[in-house]
Amino acid sequence: MGRGKSIFAITVHRLLLIIAAGLLVLSYISFLFNPAKAWFMTLFGLAFPLLLILNIFLLLWAILRRSKAFIIPLLALLPTVFIVGRYYRPSHEEVEKTASGGLKVLSYNVGRFSSRGFQSKKACADSVMEYIRRQSPDVICLQEFYMDDADKVKSYLSKKFRGYDIEYFVFPTDNGCYGNVTLSRHSIKNRGHIDFNESANLAIFCDFEVGDVRYRVYNCHLQSYGISLASIAKSIKDSGERKKTESKLRASIRMRPRQVGQIMDNIEECPYPAILVGDFNDTPSSYTYRRLLRGRKDSFIEAGDGFGATYSLFRPFLRIDYIMYPQECEALTHEVDQVRYSDHYPVISKIDFPKR
Repeated sequence: MGRGKSIFAITVHRLLLIIAAGLLVLSYISFLFNPAKAWFMTLFGLAFPLLLILNIFLLLWAILRRSKAFIIPLLALLPTVFIVGRYYRPSHEEVEKTASGGLKVLSYNVGRFSSRGFQSKKACADSVMEYIRRQSPDVICLQEFYMDDADKVKSYLSKKFRGYDIEYFVFPTDNGCYGNVTLSRHSIKNRGHIDFNESANLAIFCDFEVGDVRYRVYNCHLQSYGISLASIAKSIKDSGERKKTESKLRASIRMRPRQVGQIMDNIEECPYPAILVGDFNDTPSSYTYRRLLRGRKDSFIEAGDGFGATYSLFRPFLRIDYIMYPQECEALTHEVDQVRYSDHYPVISKIDFPKR
């Protein structure tokens, strides 16, 4: 009986190691699959940090048990050497952190100014605007900007940011309006927006010149998951709620690659190098990230340090807000400021443009 139990325990132990290792490998390759065709692969990419922690725990457990099966999680963990840098970067020298010069870009999903720490949306909005002014960015890209009246957007922004050119696109509703806003200290030469099919999300773009070179900045807000922690908790107990949550999840995951395609089509038609910023609602292990990064650099990878998470509710695991810039440029700094005006954190980077 004892020997039977021992064989059973060994079998279960090794099966657990194999399953955990297999799931981690799936998270590595999830970015290769277009979610429009295999939406569930995105879930493995989302789970990468948790699967990484699980396999590290299982490796230590196997070593403590003096089990030869430790080789299973060890082999599964080896590729993380090439992937973990998308989520965590070692500290840079202080001289790099305080670098001067360059174009200072700030991207921030302000969450419709719905922070519970304020008595009203206006109070939150005023605090956010004051915070941004103190950062003194050259280019400001806001997502989920909210105003109670669409006709007041330009006057409000003009008052808060004197000396900035303004571009915005908002969707009017019965309870105000919301959308994307771009502000620039450089004169905007051309502007437009990209409507995403069957979605209230969008991207707006602006062309401006740095020195004698013109660049296009895309301020993007890709499809949100549309589910809350409360709905996830409900779905655990309620099968009807579970189906509804799964349907929303599947729909949003399938929509993002189409939105990425629309952005990429616009980039291909643009004669200028592109800077992509905003809330992509996808992690560095995603198809979205891989496709948008093509031909560009990620400011966090080039100049960030520590954990790069930008979504406060699941810190330090979720990095879904980005600043991506042309290969010929260089990121001097990257900062994720952990202020609590929104469920997202602002992302700030200084980008150095090549001299022509």
